[in-house]
Amino acid sequence: MKRSELVAYLDVYLGLESFEGLDRSLNGLVVGGPEKEVHNVAFAVDACQATFEKAIGEGADVLIVHHGLYWGTPLPITGTHHTRISTLLQGNLDLYVAHLPLDAHPVVGNNVVMAGKLGLQDIEPFAPYKGTTLGFKGVLKEGRDVRWIASQLGFESPVVLPFGKERIKTVGIVSGGASSDVYAALADGLDCFITGEVEHQIYHDAQEAGITVIGGGHYQTEIFGVQALSEHMRDTFDLAVCFIANPTGL
Repeated sequence: MKRSELVAYLDVYLGLESFEGLDRSLNGLVVGGPEKEVHNVAFAVDACQATFEKAIGEGADVLIVHHGLYWGTPLPITGTHHTRISTLLQGNLDLYVAHLPLDAHPVVGNNVVMAGKLGLQDIEPFAPYKGTTLGFKGVLKEGRDVRWIASQLGFESPVVLPFGKERIKTVGIVSGGASSDVYAALADGLDCFITGEVEHQIYHDAQEAGITVIGGGHYQTEIFGVQALSEHMRDTFDLAVCFIANPTGL
């Protein structure tokens, strides 16, 4: 398919327009030359040099990432940023970014996919953010413990604040750096809140309110969206796709 068709489809499917003014990330097609045919698409969490080189090595025409290059501040094209841009241009690799749209998406978003992997029932939007919601919450039909939840989501060394019930039934999920959304979980009376990073500032509130918090890692909680999107694009269009793993351990 033509790149313009790919970009137009993604812009609408991911609802980028709804996040204009809400997201610090520059989303959409961020680096792209003249129109071209797209056959191979790579997907990754982070836009970085190692990811670019791997994607080019895989023969990708376009790289789709969750964390892009621009976060509300213009960057001079010098130093490592110059190297990154040069690599993309020389490798004829276009870059497409979907940050908050890929957290909040109701089908391929990070949070709804995790909810599905846990088998949550009665799934509904959760955690308000600037007039929208980014997360999802639901109910475990059978109460589960922290170890089971972490295993289902592939969290190898999660940070756990074990202040809630031993058998967890109600769960709220917001991927990445969303510690403060524990207060939305508390307001909704949930047993457990899952996010990527757990900040010190929420420790005592979680302890005193009696909620379990699981931090699976910023990177690890945000592989789900790009992987689900890659499967969607593979199944919807005649495209070869690959996932570029570049875990940070954070």
